[in-house]
Order: sequence, then C-alpha cells, then structure tokens
Amino acid sequence: MQSFTYYTPTKVVFGRGVEAQAGALAKEFGAHKVLVHFGGKSARASGLLDRVAASLKEAGLGVVELGGVVPNPRLSLVRQGIELCKKEGVDFLLAVGGGSVIDSTKAIGYGLANEGDVWDFYDHLRDPAACMPIGCVLTIAAAGSEMSDSSVITNEEGWLKRGCNSNTCRPRFAVMDPELTATLPAYQTACGCTDIMMHTMERYLGRGGSMTLTDRFAVQLVRTVMDCALILKDDPQNYDARAEVMWASSLSHNGLTGCGGSGDWASHQLEHELGGMFDVAHGAGLAAVWGSWARYVLDAGPARFASLLGGLFTLPKEGDDTARALAGIEQMEAFFRSIGMPASLHELGVAPTEEQMREMAEKSCWNGRRLIGGMKRLNAQDALAIYRMAL
Repeated sequence: MQSFTYYTPTKVVFGRGVEAQAGALAKEFGAHKVLVHFGGKSARASGLLDRVAASLKEAGLGVVELGGVVPNPRLSLVRQGIELCKKEGVDFLLAVGGGSVIDSTKAIGYGLANEGDVWDFYDHLRDPAACMPIGCVLTIAAAGSEMSDSSVITNEEGWLKRGCNSNTCRPRFAVMDPELTATLPAYQTACGCTDIMMHTMERYLGRGGSMTLTDRFAVQLVRTVMDCALILKDDPQNYDARAEVMWASSLSHNGLTGCGGSGDWASHQLEHELGGMFDVAHGAGLAAVWGSWARYVLDAGPARFASLLGGLFTLPKEGDDTARALAGIEQMEAFFRSIGMPASLHELGVAPTEEQMREMAEKSCWNGRRLIGGMKRLNAQDALAIYRMAL
C-alpha cells in the first residue's frame, strides 16, 4: 500500500428538488454576484435555469449568465467568461450542467484568481495558486468534476485537449438531483456510465501497490454502475438507478477509489487526443480505446487485470492470469457494446489516417515532454501502436 492524502472539501446536497437550495448555498460560501455558466438550450427549456436564478435572487444575490459550453469545452469561451466576470464584478461561479460545464467554470475560476494566460495551467507551464470559488448544479452523471480536482479544456489553436489538476478548483458545493438526468439521451447516459467506470478502473490498474478495502470498494462501484447502466437502457426514468449512477460519478473521481494505489491514466490521455481531433463523446472514446490499451499493457500486470475483471465477470477457472484477463477484456468489450458503446475506433465512427494517428500519439506525450501510463510507461510509439490496434 502507498501512502496517500485524501481531500474532499465539497459539500454535497443530494435528492429531489435540491436545486432550489443553490442560492442559499452560494450565499453560505460568501457569494454576492454569481456567474451562472451553462451549456445549450436544454437547461433553459427545462426551466432549470429559471429555478436556479430564482433561488439566487431569493438569496439576495446578483446574477450574470454565460451559456454556450459544448462537449470538449473550448478555451475561447473560457476567456470570454473571464472578461465577462471582470467586467461585471462577479465573485462566485455556479456551473449548471455536466462535466464540460464544470470544467469550463473551473478554468474561468483559474483565470480570475491568477495573473497571465489561463492556458499556461493546461499546458503545464505553471501551476494555479488559487481559483475563484465554485459551486455546481449537476445535470449529467459522468465526469465526476463536481467533486474532483480536475478540469479539461480544448484549445482551438491546434485542437489540444489538456487537463489541469489542482485542489484549488474543487467546488465548494455540489447540488445533485438525479431527476435532472432523466431526460438525457440513451447514448449520453451510456457515455456517462462508461466514464465513471473508467475513472475507477484506471485507478485500480496501477503497479504501485494497492489497498484491499479500496480495491473492494472500487469493484463494487463498477459493478453497481454496470447494473444500473443496463437498467437505464430499458427504463431510463428509473430514479433509483439514476441516483446510484450520480453518486458513483462523484465517488469515482474524488480520489476515494485510488487511496493506497497509483493508477494508470493512459486511456484518458489517448482519448483526449481523439476528442481533440474528432470531437467525439468522451465516454465513447474511452470505450473505443480501452480494450486495445489493456491488451498492449497486460504483460506488465496480468494478476492485477485478472483481479479486477474477476470481480466483474465470471472468468475461466483454467489458465493463467493472462488467459483469464484476456477473457475478461473480451467480456468488458461485450458489455460496452451491450449498452451502445463502441469497442473500436471503427465502431466509434472515426477512421484516422496513419498521419493523424501519429499526430495524436505525439500530442498524447506532449511531443516528447512526458511518458503516459502507470501499468506500463508508454511513449509516442507505444501510443501509436495502441491507436493502430484500436482501428
């Protein structure tokens, strides 16, 4: 087991209708004038924005709105938000949406609380020293950004998709009403479930030690999400299943399922380049590359793979850990397909050329500035081989 620090300062308010508490919560954390940051038309058409704004005004807070966040959120809108908040004297940021909206809000928070270009933090030229205080009203269970230290932004100049991790950006509060996710399309629900599973499995599949309690919790979290994904495929209005998935989203990415271990985030790094180049849904992109990544690095930790997958599926009793793990990888790909997720780039609907795959491979390793992965350290040539396998 490795030593660890577990830090989760976010106050969670969970249940039906809890978005009505957004104003009181923002005021509790010192807000006077709030930027409400959101995505497209659905938040307004559903009446959610009006309910949130009414709650803020009832608490005596000023309200400024900025919509337009898209999946794989853009740096240009972040910069627009920074300038708007400076102009309006905003002192608190409220994300109303899913992971993309929360990530965009975090980036605006970095830009307001630090001097210089906000992209520096995502290009890893320097670390943020602070972040404007943030709250969120979650509408999509997937990214776990509502309790995490992570934010991912896409720079349209070069279509670079980069992440920044800092405890300063963790939301002060997260309002979670599972009913707000009930109108999501089936594909988006499945993408969210996949992302949650990946956040947990990638923490499990490291080489730097493990902790039995954390491992058992992680396996049960993934199994719960898999069960609920199948329920929601046939019964998308099932409140209990949506509640389980929403809570799993937060627990999968707030650090809990990684306590005592190391993790391996290569699948996420490979998907970031797919998302940057082809603008694919994040969860679908992860499903498309995971099996190829798993087979490529399997020889570095077959027992670890067999342990995880044996807790999720019935694996053959005969054979060594490698054979059993390979059977589990095949079953995981079959599960992805069963909920409408791809298990290859072809199934994802993209067909990158050799040149494009080389470009993604180089970008995933920051053009030689880093290696990726934990189970096995990967360079650009390794990344290229995985992309080729995933075709």
